[in-house]
Amino acid sequence: MSALLTIVLGVTLLTVVGIAYGGTFLLRVTSGAQGANALQKTFFRAGHAHAGVLVTLGLVVPLVTNAAGVSDVWSAVGSIAVLSAAIFIPAGFFLSVLGVDPQKPGRAMAAVWVGAATLTAGLVVSGVGVVVAGVGAL
Repeated sequence: MSALLTIVLGVTLLTVVGIAYGGTFLLRVTSGAQGANALQKTFFRAGHAHAGVLVTLGLVVPLVTNAAGVSDVWSAVGSIAVLSAAIFIPAGFFLSVLGVDPQKPGRAMAAVWVGAATLTAGLVVSGVGVVVAGVGAL
């Protein structure tokens, strides 16, 4: 595994602290201690869930590509793309419903779609890399 990807993964592990803190925010929202309308509650839940799942996936992808023997460059490209989606998608959910009482998501919702495209690209690069490495090992 490349040094760059190792550093990225270390930083990613540290972001889990932020996700855990986000969980305490979500508990305050759902308990009523923090004011939020129904749209905000739904989007906050979606943002938190996507953050956790995508960071976990982003930590697994480099392990799989490295174990399969994918080159460091392609492993890093795919893994960093997946980890980028772990930023874009939750950010889109959270930022699109900021305000006192939003009735619909704002422009920041575009970040969800950017994240979805980035996630798709990262998974395609990683998946193809693993398949190519597997075929090459035959």
